[in-house]
Amino acid sequence: MSGDSDCTRTSPSAGSPSDNEFLPDRPKYVCSLSPDLITKAREELQEKPEWRLRDVQALRDMVCKEYPSLGTCLDDAFLLRFLRARKFDYDRALQLLVNYHTCRRSWPEVFSNLKPSAIKPVLESGFVTVLPRLDPEGRHIVCIRPDRWTPSNYPITENIRAIYLTLEKLIQSEETQVNGIVILADYKGVSLSKASHFGPFVAKKVIGILQDGFPIRIKAVNIINEPRIFKGIFAIIKPFLKEKIANRFFLHGCDLSSLHQNIPPVILPEEYGGTAGKLDISAWNELLLASEEDFLHDFSQLILPCDSSPHDMLVSGDADEKQCDDSLRGMKPQLYYCY
Repeated sequence: MSGDSDCTRTSPSAGSPSDNEFLPDRPKYVCSLSPDLITKAREELQEKPEWRLRDVQALRDMVCKEYPSLGTCLDDAFLLRFLRARKFDYDRALQLLVNYHTCRRSWPEVFSNLKPSAIKPVLESGFVTVLPRLDPEGRHIVCIRPDRWTPSNYPITENIRAIYLTLEKLIQSEETQVNGIVILADYKGVSLSKASHFGPFVAKKVIGILQDGFPIRIKAVNIINEPRIFKGIFAIIKPFLKEKIANRFFLHGCDLSSLHQNIPPVILPEEYGGTAGKLDISAWNELLLASEEDFLHDFSQLILPCDSSPHDMLVSGDADEKQCDDSLRGMKPQLYYCY
């Protein structure tokens, strides 16, 4: 994610792939996708290799024209993430990019000093990790285990920071940009007191980031070992999920055979009835921690200037936020009822 973020610089208008020749200081994009994934990207994401750089340049021009103070990276590879996440719809990709920056600016507890070493205790706890093997669709499995979190040790925002950095690392891969990811969340042992930390403010923020503020395709969310309390939480959150995302939630309870219909045992650890050995968090932790300098360099380019005020930041307006507040205000009584 390196490159010139200064939109005052003269840029060629959208056109042929040769436009990039006029930007010698910007890293030249080289596609790393296999022929099969190029075909998949064409069919599922409307990505045409022959028009790819023209599309990136079009998005770059839109950023410079409509949000000249956004302070974003303008590299081909970086902008391409947003185009792929919105199937090369320029307007939707631009809105996603703006939302991405807005989320980072509006939640300092999560995004200040965001680097792997800062969330090392979360990584060591095993709260979030990535399974070593891909699923049959070529997707990484992000494993989240809330029972590994002890609220007295650090706030819930540290967990969100760890998840965010995990997603940032994964989305660097073009394969992940095309294939998306799968989430496996194990809610074994989650108590009412722990669940109460996921209040209205946190819920709204997390939903906003995952749905409208980050360039990643979440293809499935598998929930396992969820207590009755989770159904109460999900019933409250579901109205604020887009239908497409809500339909990708699968609640398996303690039924491992149900989980195995979505994620084959061959890639799952023994803890989830798989044959891939014990769950090992060390490999992912080492990979993420080794990326410290890369993150410091990349994130240094993503700081919004203090005097910038991009408009139409988030998809939902004030009325929607008020509705979300009113609906989520009743969360705690319902949690007690479900518990």
